[in-house]
Amino acid sequence: MNFDIEQKPLKPKRFYQHLYIQVLIAIIFGVSLGYFYPDVGEKMKPLGDGFIKLVKMIIAPVIFLTVSTGIAGMSDLKKVGRVAGKAFIYFFTFSTLALIIGLIVSNVVQPGKGLNIDPSTLNSAEMDQYVKAAHHNSMVNFIFNIIPETLFSPLTGDNILQVLLVAILFGVALAITSEKSYPIYDFLQTLTIPIFKIVEILMKLAPIGAFGAMAFTIGKYGLESLKNLAMLVGTFYATSALFVILVLGSVAWYNGFNIFKFLRYLKDEILLVLGTSSSEPALPGLMKKLENAGCEKGVVGLVVPTGYSFNLDGTNIYMTLAALFIAQACNINLTLEHQLGLLLVAMLSSKGAAGVSGAGFITLAATLAVVPEVPIAGMTLILGIDKFMSECRALTNVIGNAVATVVVSNWENRLDKDRLKEVLN
Repeated sequence: MNFDIEQKPLKPKRFYQHLYIQVLIAIIFGVSLGYFYPDVGEKMKPLGDGFIKLVKMIIAPVIFLTVSTGIAGMSDLKKVGRVAGKAFIYFFTFSTLALIIGLIVSNVVQPGKGLNIDPSTLNSAEMDQYVKAAHHNSMVNFIFNIIPETLFSPLTGDNILQVLLVAILFGVALAITSEKSYPIYDFLQTLTIPIFKIVEILMKLAPIGAFGAMAFTIGKYGLESLKNLAMLVGTFYATSALFVILVLGSVAWYNGFNIFKFLRYLKDEILLVLGTSSSEPALPGLMKKLENAGCEKGVVGLVVPTGYSFNLDGTNIYMTLAALFIAQACNINLTLEHQLGLLLVAMLSSKGAAGVSGAGFITLAATLAVVPEVPIAGMTLILGIDKFMSECRALTNVIGNAVATVVVSNWENRLDKDRLKEVLN
């Protein structure tokens, strides 16, 4: 079979052919439909859910191929361990910093002050499913959930950590047996071509997914639901923006690139996350773009999927901010000692629910379940607006992981700085 195809010169895209423009238009139409025709907007939910399901279908193969071939390509297993070690140091440092920033901002702004909610009037029945999910994803269960049933079962599931474990083991095995297993390595490298072509095809459906997700969100919850809790939503968005611009911006500057140019480069992925309220659809494209920006494939393959589970900056800001909001709304005065205890519990629970769908709300439930000072029933206060806040959580998480990948690549001297400068300019 002949795969040689004559290469035709690429024509410059018209503005409406760019994915980010299409997604932006779809978001506007989705918000408009949900606002003016809420009943119709709610019925658009299958479009958003269907698109996310399509993307989830391809995530496991993308991670497996990228991580295993990246590690095998490194060949030096000491380097693999070094990259993983540096990545986890970065994750722990900045995820903890995000928790502290959420705590500080909540104390300064006090978004829940003045609501005067009586905790006894709150219905905790709605929270039972989240408490159960938090218990199920405790640290012990989390450790056992990493281990798959079989070597290949993760490729048919949606547990990123299991896929990552199998991919790392397979990549290490390929590196150790490099001479004998080169045909397999070569096959996997070739297999990435059609797999990423599938990603490219699926991304053409992104505007439909974004339209459906936004129409449903606005149709079901309505913009009115934001009014009473506008202070919390606004505080969360402003805090996340400051974290990206000041904290991640400083890290980016120290490592030789501009955060604003970097965000512009990732505009397709950012708008995709904004439209779908999920970080998963952006994962394949993000990995491809970071490789294109000069990050070594092996580093990208290790840092990005791991970061999706362990480097949740947006989720961490949300956790401490929301916990203190509930306490303030219920007129519960938390001492410094209580707040430090809350911080320590949040540090553990945010790792215990790594890779869990809807991790933001579940990790908050896990935190409040072991902090008796704050009533877990208070989560009902923010249940209605959680969907709006999930967009910001996902955006901050994705940006944080993208910056982390460039930084770790730079630390390892595996960053093509000329290439990075070229694509950002």
